[in-house]
Parts: sequence; structure tokens; C-alpha cells
Amino acid sequence: MSVKYFAEPFKIKMVEPIKILTREERIEKIREANYNVFSLAAEDCYIDLLTDSGTGAMSADQWAGIMLGDESYSGSKSFYKLQKSAKDIFGYEFIQPVHQGRAAEKVVMPILLGEGKVSISNMHFDTTRAHVEIAGARAVDCVVPEALDTESYAPFKGNMDNERLVKLIDEYGKENVGAIIITVTNNSAGGQPVSIANIRETSRIAKENGITVIIDAARYAENCHFIKNREEGYEKKSIREIAREIFSYGDIFTMSSKKDAIVNIGGLVGVKNDAELFEKVKANTIPMEGFISYGGLAGRDLEALAVGLQEGVDEDFLRYRIGQMEYLAGKLEEAGIPYQSPVGGHAVFLDAKKLLPHIPYNEFPAQALAIELYIEAGIRSCDIGSYMLGNDPDTGEQLQSEFEFTRLAVPRRVYTQSHLDVIVEALKEIKKRKDTLKGYRITWEPKILRHFTAKLEPIR
Repeated sequence: MSVKYFAEPFKIKMVEPIKILTREERIEKIREANYNVFSLAAEDCYIDLLTDSGTGAMSADQWAGIMLGDESYSGSKSFYKLQKSAKDIFGYEFIQPVHQGRAAEKVVMPILLGEGKVSISNMHFDTTRAHVEIAGARAVDCVVPEALDTESYAPFKGNMDNERLVKLIDEYGKENVGAIIITVTNNSAGGQPVSIANIRETSRIAKENGITVIIDAARYAENCHFIKNREEGYEKKSIREIAREIFSYGDIFTMSSKKDAIVNIGGLVGVKNDAELFEKVKANTIPMEGFISYGGLAGRDLEALAVGLQEGVDEDFLRYRIGQMEYLAGKLEEAGIPYQSPVGGHAVFLDAKKLLPHIPYNEFPAQALAIELYIEAGIRSCDIGSYMLGNDPDTGEQLQSEFEFTRLAVPRRVYTQSHLDVIVEALKEIKKRKDTLKGYRITWEPKILRHFTAKLEPIR
């Protein structure tokens, strides 16, 4: 299969040097980090694919906006500029800035959830699940069965399983379902998109049962690109038109703006038209994030976010952005390296369960592959599998994830085709010795979000 690279729709005006450690140095660095890639120093990583969150390169217009930041504590010009930009895209009446996506979750989840409540989602990501549990509720995933077959093609593997959703509402009782969360794109399922038809049906079910719909909007623009290219009737719609329709089916959205708004820090909460709900959002924001017109951000951050929201829906940018993923996935397919197919919007999710079938889930095959990729070429990735999923909050037993993914999350506007080729060559080398790889055990872990700080050791 011939794989074409879609060239960058921008010029490079500044470069940042990166260094390459020797293999022996990398082995020592990951040992010192207790085999946790989050504990590595960034300068010791040649290609950093740990996350696409806040790691993108800002544009000339964003940097220019930073110089215009109004640092007034209350009612700054930059706040009003951000509100205008966000309302233009999402069409929501109320917009609240916060410092990042997990802050948005921290503000919103206690309003809707509590002891005895459940949150149902097409899949909760790690911080979302954590904030559901911190609020005293339980998270239930409800993704379509097609997502579980990583080798087959389905255009919208991120969809909610709406038939099962109805059964779950009946099982738990609609009065106990505090929220239905639609994550676009569906990160934990492999960055997979959600169709508008599916979102519409999920919203209809929620409204029939009086349940609030939250849209996790971290990568909404990438999701819009997939809808435009895969869903019948949307090929002639603009990204903005598609976004407006998506958000029309929600009641509230939370957003880590560090993804599709291409900023280094920032987040949003949007409330469609419920003034009473927004008052509760503001009441939580002030003690947790700061006054409502800055929400934990400097004025310069508000300016960069206002610009980045508009740049994130540019169709040339999105074609290049998704094109990078398609190029990388195509090269991996040629090499016979398994991944969640079709490729998602922000990352390639390697199927460690298939590549390393001899490592059981409780010895964390996706983490083992991430560690080996760092040792091989200084490439930092991360586990999206049983290691990240953690333990059952009630029994303390290790949970088994539906997926054992090693995520290669590519920062926006940062790496070139040559960097992607290095990744492919490294994985080819690992594949040659895959049967020799061993699993890992945890020697220390915190109770919540353990994958950020846990300590591990190799199983000999």
C-alpha cells in the first residue's frame, strides 16, 4: 500500500533542539524513573508522544495575541474576546474558562453526581473516571461492540451503544443516572470518532429520561473532520456547521482546550441555556479556579485560546493533522504492526494485546511496549490499558481493560514526516524481538490516577 504524506500547511519560523541519548543512557533513565514514563525528564526523550495535550506549537497569531493579554482580575478584554470566539463555534449561551480539562470536570461533576449515582459514557477517559469517583459516583462505559475488534474497519468505532444505554438506564434507574457523557473523539477506544446520527440518538434517549448530556469536547474538531469525510449527508458541510449540530444535542460541555484549540494551557465549560445550572458552575469555579472572568488563566492565555479555537477548525489544518496519523498508521500496517483500525484523530493506538500476547493484562503489556519503545529509540508514549484503568474502587482488585493500547499521541504542528519514519523503524526493531519482552509489576501506587506516579519493576 502506498502511503502519502499530506504536507504541512505552515512554515517553520523557530526550532527547538532535541538530543538523543545512547541506548545505555536510556536504560538507566527509565530505571531511575521506576519504569514510569511520566517520571522521565522531557529533555531525555527524543520524540515525545506522551500526550497531545498542551504540547502543540502555537501560531504567530497566537503568540501575537499573548502580547495583547489584558491581565485585569475582573472583566478583562481578553475574557470577552474568548467568550465571543467560543460562542461563535459552539453556539452556547454561557462560557466559563478554566485552567484545563480536568478542572472543568472538577467544577461540573459534583453538580450532577454523588453517592449512589452513575455516569454512563461511550468511554470515560482517566481523569473523567477519576472525577466521577471523587464525586462519589461510579463510571459505566458503553461503547459499541465494533470498537473491541481492532483489526476490522468501522467508520465510527467511538459510538455509544445506544441499545445497551437504554438497558443500563432501566437497570440503574433513570433517577440514578446523573449524566450521560459523549466523548468526541473517543480517546480510550483509540481516538475513534462518533457519528452525528449516534449523538442525536443518545441525546434523544437522555431527554426522554430527563438526564443531562455532557459533551467531552477535547477533540471535537477532529471528530467533525471524520464526520465530514465519513458520514452521509455531511460531505458538503463546513467544520463549523458540523460542530454547531454536535453541540446542539448537548446540555453542557467540558473541554480541555490543550488539544483542538492548540494552546499550552486552558479549558472551558459551556452551558447551552440553563442559567440556573450556570450559576452552579460559577459558584464552583470561583473557589476552585479563580474569578469567573479568568478561571485560573492569565489574560495572555485567554487571548491565545480565543485565537486557537478558530485555528483548530481550519480545514487545511485538520486535513494535515489527520493526514499525519494516516501516514503513520499506513507505514505500521505495511510493517505488520497491529493498531486500532481505522486510525484515530490524535494518535495511533498500538494493539499491545496482539503484539505481545504472552504478557497477561495484570503484567501490563501496553506499558511494557511503551518502555521498550523508549529504550529502543528514546520515544515516549503511554499505556491506555489495564495499567491506566487501575483497581476496582470497591474491591481494590486489578481491573482488566477491554483494550491494551500503547498510545502514540502526536503533538500538533511539532513533528515532521522524518520523525514519524523514526517511530516506524523503532517499532519494526521491537517486533523482531517481541517474544523476549517481559511484563511489569507495581511496587507502589496511589489510590487514584496511579499511572501518573506509580513505581514499577520488570518481572524476570
